[in-house]
This record gives sequence, C-alpha cells and structure tokens, in this order.
Amino acid sequence: MKTFKTVKVCFLLIFVFVNFYYIAPCYALSARENLFKNALDLSSGGKFNLALQEWNRYLDSYPDDAAGLSNRGNVRLVIGDAEGSIDDQNKAISLNPSGIDPYINRGIAEESLGLWSQAKKDYMFVISQDSENFSALYNLANVEGSSSQWEKARDLFSKAALYNPGFSMARSSMALADFQLGNIEESEKELKNLIRRYPTFADARAALTALNWSKGESGKAESNWIAVTELDPRYSDEEWLKNVRRWPPKPTKDLMNFIDLK
Repeated sequence: MKTFKTVKVCFLLIFVFVNFYYIAPCYALSARENLFKNALDLSSGGKFNLALQEWNRYLDSYPDDAAGLSNRGNVRLVIGDAEGSIDDQNKAISLNPSGIDPYINRGIAEESLGLWSQAKKDYMFVISQDSENFSALYNLANVEGSSSQWEKARDLFSKAALYNPGFSMARSSMALADFQLGNIEESEKELKNLIRRYPTFADARAALTALNWSKGESGKAESNWIAVTELDPRYSDEEWLKNVRRWPPKPTKDLMNFIDLK
C-alpha cells in the first residue's frame, strides 16, 4: 500500500499554518486510503472538528499508523488541544522513531505551551538529521528569540530563508532580529526588498513602520502603516505582537510608540 504522509505544521507565529499532503490519485484507492484521504481533505479545508472525527475513525481501525497519529495530533493542536497533540506525536514517534515530521509537530505543540527547552530539543534533533530543514530552523529561531538569544535567532532565521528562498516570514523575522540587534541598515534593506517583492506582506510593512519611526521618518512610517491597517489590523495589538507573533522587544516598543505618537 502507498505510504501515507503526515500533515506538516509550520508555526509562523501569526497562526498555525498547516500544509496538507494528499495521496496522488494514480490508482483506485483502497478503503483504508479513502479514510485517510477524507481526513486530509477535511483538514486542508479547515473543517477541523469534522477532520478530528475522521482521524478518530481512521485510528479506531488502524491504531498503529504513525502518520495518522501525527496528522490527528496536528488537528488537535489547531483546535486548542496541545496536550492531546503532544500525546499523539509521542505515539507516532514511538512507532516510527526515524520519522522527523512528528518531532517538528511535537515541538510546535510544546512551543504553544511555552515549553521552550522541550521544543528546542525536538527541533535540534530534526536539524541533526536534516541540516537544511527550514521548518525546524525557523521554529528553533523563534525559541531562541523567546529566550532573548537574538543573535542565535538571527542566524537561524537566515538559514531558514537560505534553504527556502520563498519563505518570506523567515526573512522578515531575520530583519526584525537585525532591528533588535541594532543592525538598522541591514534590517531596512531586507524589509524594503520584501515589500518590493510582496507589496501586501503586512509583517514587513509593520516592521518598516517601526523602523521608520525609530529614525524620525514619520511620513514614511505613516505611509507604511496605512497599508498595514488595511492588510492586518492585529499589528496594533501589543499583546498579540509580543505573545503570538513574538516580535523582538525593540521593534515592538517602537511600533507602539508610533501608534501612540510618542
């Protein structure tokens, strides 16, 4: 039977970003494969409560399927059951210790609970097996940032962007880390390049708003901020910015000062 793939969850720190993998329809699917695919379809469609029911149904029949357990764990994380997600990833790892996806997925669940050391251990294991795994590099960078290790975070964000050049959030996070570290020219150059390529990328525009304000460029800050408010109003919420998106302290403070006209 065709090997099933797990759901990969990349924690981009604005929200859980789920990437679902389908079984290629190259032949008639068996009953088991149909159950698996139905659960994936519901998951990728954002119907997470129904997806959870389908994963439960699948695992009732095939309880030792590591991919099914890891996939269900990711859905459980999305609906707010981080502990249940970790339990499923633990089972998946015990069944298939060499598979790296459950380690990444468990790390993401651990991050959601603030279990930084556990998450770091999982991401480092993945990187030890695959040094170019951009998801693990990016998530490890966020863990380092949460521990105020911004130089380490900056280096890891840079590697994540190197191994996946289209990973715009990694590049924006790298620029924010540069901002925090005082590398203003590098940060500004990267943010402008990102905006040139992705004009509707709110994160880069919000970061450039903060950087402009910190340099006394109020007109440029206002111009970028107008776009941000139309694209994603969450950037005006300091708690969201610090605890969900997890920006560094200096850019956060400068953006809040801009909003409060300080």
